[in-house]
Amino acid sequence: MISIPSPLRLRLDSAALVANWRWLAAQGGGAACGAAVKANGYGLGARAITHRLAAAGCRDFFVATWAEAAALMPLPGDVSLSVLHGVGEDDMVAARTLPARPVLNSVEQVRRWRAAGEGRPCDVMIDTGMSRLGLRIDEALGGALGGLDVETCLATLASADEDSEQNSRQLAAFRQVRDAIPARRYSLANSAGICLGADYGFDLTRPGIALYGGTPRAEAVGHIRQVAFPEARVLQVRSVRAGETVGYGASWTAPRDCRIAVTNLGYADGFLRCHAGTASAVWQTRALPLVGRVSMDLTAFDATDAGAIGEGDWLRLDYDLPAVSAASGLSQYELLTGLGNRFERVWI
Repeated sequence: MISIPSPLRLRLDSAALVANWRWLAAQGGGAACGAAVKANGYGLGARAITHRLAAAGCRDFFVATWAEAAALMPLPGDVSLSVLHGVGEDDMVAARTLPARPVLNSVEQVRRWRAAGEGRPCDVMIDTGMSRLGLRIDEALGGALGGLDVETCLATLASADEDSEQNSRQLAAFRQVRDAIPARRYSLANSAGICLGADYGFDLTRPGIALYGGTPRAEAVGHIRQVAFPEARVLQVRSVRAGETVGYGASWTAPRDCRIAVTNLGYADGFLRCHAGTASAVWQTRALPLVGRVSMDLTAFDATDAGAIGEGDWLRLDYDLPAVSAASGLSQYELLTGLGNRFERVWI
């Protein structure tokens, strides 16, 4: 098979990933620290992430769907895998076959698992104020969970990235759940929840975005390291005279004679049009501002002061998640999960 190099690559820092997990684990007040690897590890590669974190000591992993669970098989070592969206009618073959637990989210799912799960352990989500997935507290306390072998009882914080009174209300509600619903472990905190303090740790935390370089709250600033570094190859360097325009809509006019580096990068790759006017790239140590609009698979950067830059050179996008989120209006989650399949994932 012919190997064809991609003009886009995503350099991924293994040491930063593991360092982020270890810092998050240390904040949990003695709780085990798991890892959310749903959405293909937030776009970075769930299988590679799972193996790296398992080697570092992580034993609890979470995906959204059974298809995501199947993509991780075989699991490394003695790790645990939970499927956050539970079990629908069409999921039962996978749920019976794969070494993963469903996170039951409704009375209907509980009944389905009780009837067909053959007594296997499960996890259960309780709604303490998110009003998304999960059994209501009164449903759980009213006998709906009778007869289940519950490994982990979970809830999800709705406003952990904010200084909201809802956080303390959900914490109090989950403590009541812990005292009333039998399970081997209890889990409440996501990345931002971990930053709220050890009281939110319970037995198991479930970080996601912070593992991958996102900063969920101010408490994590200076501790979370960037993991993903997108890079694009220069397709062409061209001269643009003063007064000439670049790109669709003629939205940028050269203020002087310029050299423009055109890259194999665009909104089809998840680098969206909202980055125009704020984004930049780096060649060697030179900053290259983005000029003009982002096209489907072409984006231009001002390389006038970049010396001997030429066709085939690689530009590193400035992609610090908190900073790019603030500049673009996109969430840190969107910035990661939107990076397309044309990026070759390269772990270092």
